[in-house]
Amino acid sequence: MLGLIINELEQKEMQYLVKRELEELLFDLEDHRIDPIVKQSMRERYRVLFQLLRRVASHEECLKYVPKKTKNEG
Repeated sequence: MLGLIINELEQKEMQYLVKRELEELLFDLEDHRIDPIVKQSMRERYRVLFQLLRRVASHEECLKYVPKKTKNEG
């Protein structure tokens, strides 16, 4: 386990960057031209970034980005 000390401005910047990346992933996941294998990797990246967002954002902010279950997931 690693620890990280950041100030409020750095927290907001990290939150902004992670949310932007999550939004880009959501947009790309809707693209039918992307190969399913690539989409699976994108979903895994989304999960990791969402876990990071949970550490730097409020509960209300996180609710907007809760990963949705797909028919391929159990």
